[in-house]
Amino acid sequence: MSDVYERLEALLRSLGVKKTELRIYRLLLEKRKPMRITEIVRELGISERSVREHVLNLYRRGMLKRELIQQGWLGYTYTAVSPAELLENLKRYILERIGEIERELKKE
Repeated sequence: MSDVYERLEALLRSLGVKKTELRIYRLLLEKRKPMRITEIVRELGISERSVREHVLNLYRRGMLKRELIQQGWLGYTYTAVSPAELLENLKRYILERIGEIERELKKE
């Protein structure tokens, strides 16, 4: 199974996912529990600002889910989507972009 994860990571790198983003995704995938930004910072030893930036990128790419929590303060916890769900999200995104380009080319 680790070969599949290595191939998935290679695919993600080819699509522009950064090394630190892959570390965050892998951490959340392995933990299998929602984590706050501060917990990710503590686990990986990366600055909070950097983690926030990378987590937002991962969330926008459909690699993470987030849930609003309220515990005397408002914030989010993040979880990794499963590799299968991630592949479906990527496939849908790529096919949508291809469709857009094809429509533009037909107009010319």
